Amino acid sequence: MNIFILGAIASLAAAIPEAIAAQSDIGKIAPDYPTKPIRFIVAQPPGGQNDLQARAIALKLTERWGQQVIVDNRGGAGGLIGFEIAARAAPDGYTLAMGSISTLAVIPNMHAKLAYQPLRDFAPVTLVSTSPYIVVVHPSFAAKSLAELVALAKAQPGKLAYASSGNATGIQLATELFKAAAGIDITHVPYKGGAPATTALLGGEVPVMFNNVITAMPHVRTGKLRALAVTSARRSANVPELATVAELGYPGYSADSWQGVVTIAGTPKPIVTRLNREIVAILKLADVSAFLTSQGNDVAASTPEQFTDYIRTELAKWSKLIKTAGLRSD
Repeated sequence: MNIFILGAIASLAAAIPEAIAAQSDIGKIAPDYPTKPIRFIVAQPPGGQNDLQARAIALKLTERWGQQVIVDNRGGAGGLIGFEIAARAAPDGYTLAMGSISTLAVIPNMHAKLAYQPLRDFAPVTLVSTSPYIVVVHPSFAAKSLAELVALAKAQPGKLAYASSGNATGIQLATELFKAAAGIDITHVPYKGGAPATTALLGGEVPVMFNNVITAMPHVRTGKLRALAVTSARRSANVPELATVAELGYPGYSADSWQGVVTIAGTPKPIVTRLNREIVAILKLADVSAFLTSQGNDVAASTPEQFTDYIRTELAKWSKLIKTAGLRSD
């Protein structure tokens, strides 16, 4: 018999007892988990991407388990308040939180004295989605391409401005990363959320914004904004016609918004494993996948280990930029 086939059979044989043991461990630790409602903390107000994705998952978990999964919106301070609340919860599998680039990678790098640390206080369950930003400008703005934007910025250091949804947000960091890559100086104008920032852009108060796909593209298609590039490492399936920043002369540049589910550090591993299995299965459902895609996201289910590595990589990436650029949260 082929040695590779023998090896595959041996690996499968070794995996079967492990899978059985994992199921057995769940039974020993929590024989009927879950036996009561689960709180799903969203550290932002209702209506945003974090909230919508959490509600889609919560609805399906409730249907599958017969126990209510209740979304608890605890907005404020860019997500810091909600995650500080979550970090104090018991590690029993009955508290989940919807993490994001802001709460798990940016805020921890911008606050010297933070009441939580992502990989110390939380157990990653699964990455849920990623979504690029789109570089958009007001149609009256002189730049009709990314190259022209850079040329204008270099000709007028500090004179151009860009809008963001606030300090310590993914939009600010994506723009600052591009500023560093292109060697330009454009002034940050933070707003209290993505909606007012987009309104300011549409009104011509500021000429440039790295905006979310779902927010920007309707205005691009009606001619109210002009799209110059997409920030992901590869072209987005949602806007395949847009070239990436990397393609347009800045190799290695990439910046995505992302969301993922975490629970509390110390939660028994079999419970984390079950949460992962259930949520990944939900993300693969046709209606859930279609919903996420309709919101400008790419589904990005993962193992807990893969999500842990992803958070670690993002923390390091944004830490370097934040220190180099001297960014602050206030």
